[in-house]
Amino acid sequence: MTTPPTSAKPYTIDEMISAKAIAARVESLAREISEHFADTEKLVVVGLLRGSFIFIADLVRELDLPVEVDFLEVSSYGNSTESSREVRILKDLRGEIEGRDLLVVEDIVDTGRTLSHVLDILGTRHPKRVEVCALLDKPSRREVEVKARWIGFEIPDRFVVGYGIDYAQRNRNLPHIGAVRFL
Repeated sequence: MTTPPTSAKPYTIDEMISAKAIAARVESLAREISEHFADTEKLVVVGLLRGSFIFIADLVRELDLPVEVDFLEVSSYGNSTESSREVRILKDLRGEIEGRDLLVVEDIVDTGRTLSHVLDILGTRHPKRVEVCALLDKPSRREVEVKARWIGFEIPDRFVVGYGIDYAQRNRNLPHIGAVRFL
């Protein structure tokens, strides 16, 4: 059993997607993305912090393109397992994106509110193209229609951790994706 944060309920983690399966999927996503953006001068890869940091690191190493990496930190969960439905920008991009090709990298598309909000903000900055790659997708939870061009894995409505994704700032360092089971 994993030790939960002091304010959290006790839980265990059941492996859902292995580290090996993640690595293979990241490699195939990178090939598809590299083909799609083959004509770009330089791709700006925008990671949504904090959950995407491991995914984005692995993905950009596999891209066969010139890339620039930047980050937005957004929050809609806090330490909860449910979205607050309030999306806050905690850290903005450092670089200019006007006229540039963007790849937004998200850890998980759940309700769609966070990604929709981010895409609206980025759109006002007039990038040339914007595409989205998400490691995980939970279409059963969608409240706002958003579409990621590339999806690593579609998952059921389970609260997950690992590979950068946390529960109350724990379990980001797991090499796999695990489903949280509360006791």
